[in-house]
Amino acid sequence: MTEIANPKPILLVAACALVDADNRVLLSQRPEGKALAGLWEFPGGKVEQGETPEEALVRELREEIGVETKVECLAPLTFASHTYETFHLLMPLFICRRYQGIPVAQEGQALKWVKPLKMRDYPMPPADEPLIPFLIDLL
Repeated sequence: MTEIANPKPILLVAACALVDADNRVLLSQRPEGKALAGLWEFPGGKVEQGETPEEALVRELREEIGVETKVECLAPLTFASHTYETFHLLMPLFICRRYQGIPVAQEGQALKWVKPLKMRDYPMPPADEPLIPFLIDLL
């Protein structure tokens, strides 16, 4: 068995493909001052101690874009597993079609509804890009 010289911490982040009636997915642009600023991503965030990924998403959607949903309205689709310089990201991606409210940026980020086939027109973090084909196949 090979020993890992410098193991990187695993960061668990939950992401949501929020889908509207026209089968568009909401993308959020990372604001200035944050890592990977300017790149487009799926709304979501870090899973806090004691939270499930689904609970984290319900909280993050409320905090980031002012949308209310429930754990039972989130369906797992796929996940990303990507090594960055200082950590390894594990990111389950959930689909959500049932939510209340109109998404409004709460943290200074830009929001855009995008058809899955057009998502490659938006620069995304390396962990998010491999998720696009799953959304194209689904929607």
